[in-house]
Amino acid sequence: MAGMNDTGAVAGPAPARVGRFRRLAVTGIAAALVAMAVTTLAAAAAQAAGADFEIPDGGESIPLPGFAVVTGFFSVVGLAIAAALLRWSARPATRFVWTAVSLTAISLLPPLLSGANTGTTAALVVLHLVPAAVMIPALAWSLRRLS
Repeated sequence: MAGMNDTGAVAGPAPARVGRFRRLAVTGIAAALVAMAVTTLAAAAAQAAGADFEIPDGGESIPLPGFAVVTGFFSVVGLAIAAALLRWSARPATRFVWTAVSLTAISLLPPLLSGANTGTTAALVVLHLVPAAVMIPALAWSLRRLS
C-alpha cells in the first residue's frame, strides 16, 4: 500500500451539480405542497358551488383528498422532468415551459371527454389549470436561476 496515492477525491457527481438539484427539489416540493393545498381548496369551493365531481361511467364521485393526491403525484412528475432538463438541456427553463404547457393542454382532454355535467367538467378543467399555474412558474423560475 505504500505506492498508493490517495488524494481523498471521491468519484461521483460534482458538489455544485448536487447543490443545483437540491435547490430545484426544495423549490419543487414547496410548490407541490402549495399546489396540492390550493387545488384541494379550489375543489372544495367548486363542490360547495354545486360541482358534484361524479363521473358518468363509474358513477362514483371524486373525493376531495383525491385532488391532493393526484396533484402531488403529477407535481413530482413535473419536478422529475425539470430535473432531467436541468441535467441534459442547454435551455432547461424554456424547454420545461414548452413541455409543461403542452402536457397541461393534453391533460384537459379527459375532463372534456368524460361526459360529466357542465359544472363538473368546467370545475375539472379549472382544477387542471390551478396546479399548473403554481408549478410551471415556480419550476421555470428555479431552472432559470440554476442554469
